[in-house]
Amino acid sequence: MTIDAGHAFDVPSIEREVRALLAAGDFERAEARLRQSLASGSGPLVLWKLLVAAIRPQGRIAEARALQEMLVRHAPGDFSTRFDLSETLLLQGEFERGWREYRYRYSLPHTTAIERKVQRPRWDGQPIPGKTLLIHDEQGYGDTFQFMRLVQWAKQRSGARIILEINAETLPLARRSAGFDDILARGTLPPRFDLHCEMMSLPLALGLKLSDLPGPVPYLSADPERLAKWQIRLASLPRPLVALVWAGRPTHLNDANRSLALAQFAPLARPGITFLSIQKGPAAAQAASPPPGMSLLSLSDEIQDFDDTAAILTVADLLISVDSSPAHLAGALGRPAWVMLPFVPDWRWLLERPDTPWYPGMRLFRQTARADWTGVLAAMARELELLSA
Repeated sequence: MTIDAGHAFDVPSIEREVRALLAAGDFERAEARLRQSLASGSGPLVLWKLLVAAIRPQGRIAEARALQEMLVRHAPGDFSTRFDLSETLLLQGEFERGWREYRYRYSLPHTTAIERKVQRPRWDGQPIPGKTLLIHDEQGYGDTFQFMRLVQWAKQRSGARIILEINAETLPLARRSAGFDDILARGTLPPRFDLHCEMMSLPLALGLKLSDLPGPVPYLSADPERLAKWQIRLASLPRPLVALVWAGRPTHLNDANRSLALAQFAPLARPGITFLSIQKGPAAAQAASPPPGMSLLSLSDEIQDFDDTAAILTVADLLISVDSSPAHLAGALGRPAWVMLPFVPDWRWLLERPDTPWYPGMRLFRQTARADWTGVLAAMARELELLSA
């Protein structure tokens, strides 16, 4: 396989055709079309990149990685390809190189909004006693919940004074965590600092390995006053109490691959289980029409912030969720959670295993075929029978 800028076919036309197939989720036809153009074993860079985009969603991870490695060798300055490779490496559990390549996540079309120009050196994991280190979050709420554990690790490794800058929505929860000397909301002018590190660059700085995980769990806790409030609110409901999240944020790039409709959860309905909807966003309205036989109480309108969510998860016996921020919050709280994963999951969930090194006690229910949730829901239904027995 080689990259060849010279070609005798209409690349823009092929690219438009293939991108339309990819957008429609027709990865097999997209691959077949690309194979025609790349049959000689050489072709333009853009078609090889599209071939990766066609075969990776089919679950052929090793094949996708081989192509990504070839692309990086040919065009080491193509940051988008290096970022894509990083996610494949991390998905395969190859943390050492994966974190190195993950630094190329910036300056891409979909990451410019989170990139932050800081006029101070980035911390590289070395001890810096007497210095001040600013750690700042950068991505979604789930990322923040997952990687907040590393703030304390950075404090221990660096010996520095730690300033933690975090989004306002998770600030109250973060205040009850460990590892920082000062904490402030994103957008607030921080005190003077000597070095900085993005929260999701901490794994690279710390040399994080799979064997290092999970570290001390829980590392987040519910607010005592909110917890007391929700204990009273939910006290009269029959147990077990199962919190439910069936859809992620609609604007997420991968949302169509991870979210469901509440009606699809009909196999989980059974006597003796009280489901609690903690769904937020447009999908929360579906709780007004739960599947037949499902005892569902919608708490969505009563949830004002993540402190409410954390308290509910602490009271509930179990969370069932798609890949979304409440799943990470439950894990950080050390609460039981069952997470539903698509056929090719996000890199942090690794491959094949029914558990995760990030969160002890969390169980992963994986699709065995693309876009098919029936097997996942059937497996969960069987396990719920044991829970309610």
